[in-house]
Amino acid sequence: MRWLWLVIALSIPLQASAFCFQEAGQRYRVDPVLLQAMGIQESNLRPGAVNVNRDADGNVLSRDYGLMQISTKNVNRLISMGVIKRPEDLLTNACLNVQAGAWVLAQHLRVCGNTWRCLGSYNAGFHPSARQEQRRLDYAQAVRDVYNGLKALGATPARLAIR
Repeated sequence: MRWLWLVIALSIPLQASAFCFQEAGQRYRVDPVLLQAMGIQESNLRPGAVNVNRDADGNVLSRDYGLMQISTKNVNRLISMGVIKRPEDLLTNACLNVQAGAWVLAQHLRVCGNTWRCLGSYNAGFHPSARQEQRRLDYAQAVRDVYNGLKALGATPARLAIR
């Protein structure tokens, strides 16, 4: 089923073109195919996607915005840096959203290394609990499956290999 989605996703014109992934990858020294795989995993490459994260009682904890699902914490950092004025800016500019996702990933990789396990922190953060570790591993495996599917479909070879 995931393969079918990959074929469909690659055939639909995107607001975030391959150029956006290439440019972000080059700027942040991250494999652009990996960024695309993350975009597929995060939002099915939907630039206007918004996800609301809730606690067990249903209270809103945070929101994730756009194609790369940029979290509220990172949105607030982007606002304080003057990169965006409001969260919706990440919904209307898919290339900016890909750049923001690459920026977040690059920061994570600097903290814990260029590994699949570390890539999982993009989704599950750094909390040392067993639950979060499993979420990191599950996310990394899901992205790796998409990445391998993209590569099998002929996506451009990685410039920087991730272990």
